Amino acid sequence: MPFELTAEVIAIVGVSGVVGWVATTWLRIRHGYPLDGAWGQSVYPKKDAETAERLKLVTQENAQLRAEVGAVKDRLANVERIVTDSGYHLSHDIERLRDGRENVQ
Repeated sequence: MPFELTAEVIAIVGVSGVVGWVATTWLRIRHGYPLDGAWGQSVYPKKDAETAERLKLVTQENAQLRAEVGAVKDRLANVERIVTDSGYHLSHDIERLRDGRENVQ
């Protein structure tokens, strides 16, 4: 009887190990993590021309978006400055612009 109980325990541990390995692999694939081969080499994703081109495009888009965010930050700083100025300074600056004077602060 103890032998049968031990065989059942070994079978349960083995099956749970395989199920855990399958679940871990599925989660890694689902969330885009690279898979490892038997000797630790990367199996997924493979580097090919399409992936390199996609990475290049994403990098360019990232640079463009960073530049755009910088421009938006500058514009927001100007809007904040205008909004927080007192009414006198704002009116005074507008009148100076209308008069054609260049040194507006």
